[in-house]
Amino acid sequence: MAADTSITKVDSQHSPTGPDGEKYLASGTHIAMRMWENEQPGEPKAPATRPYETVGYVLSGRAELHLAGQMVVLEPGNSWVVPKNTEHTYKILESFSAVEATSPPAQVHGREDK
Repeated sequence: MAADTSITKVDSQHSPTGPDGEKYLASGTHIAMRMWENEQPGEPKAPATRPYETVGYVLSGRAELHLAGQMVVLEPGNSWVVPKNTEHTYKILESFSAVEATSPPAQVHGREDK
């Protein structure tokens, strides 16, 4: 079987937006990227458990990540991991922008809705 050598380029200015305001970026068979831009401070998001692993990188702002009874403050230059099937939530402290990668891709087959 030949490898898929096609190139995928996604311009974030024209990316589809998910139900929580995330922008879907490039997506492959096993991994996908999304971006959160200028998320504003407010109440923590409802705790969620997702059937995919997430790794993220903070571009700007600050947020708290609450994960399995722990809390860490995420600031520019920080990266984090949310393991698959682990309850977590975020509380935005300052206008927050970050890029995340999910494996398997979050937006495929309704994984975002779980």
